Amino acid sequence: MTNFPNSAPPPYWAPPTVDSKRIVCGVLGILLGALGIHKFILGYTTAGIIMLLVTLLTCGVGGTVMYIIGLIEGITYLTKTDAEFVRIYQQGKKEWF
Repeated sequence: MTNFPNSAPPPYWAPPTVDSKRIVCGVLGILLGALGIHKFILGYTTAGIIMLLVTLLTCGVGGTVMYIIGLIEGITYLTKTDAEFVRIYQQGKKEWF
């Protein structure tokens, strides 16, 4: 009879890593920047609501500006290293650019 270590099985779902969060936020910032989805993922609820409301309440006119902001932020997220991303956007809580 063999003795197996008494350990729990690995979880089926693992929390997202910093790298995957950086990539997801970067891609969403580029593709859906006007809606502020990338802000919600980072936990910046107020900034996300501002972007979403400006886009919706101006019937898309302000959405162009929000899209450009999201595009710049998405590219910025993707060009940062994991350590820089964590330091600036998760620990430092830098909401804009």
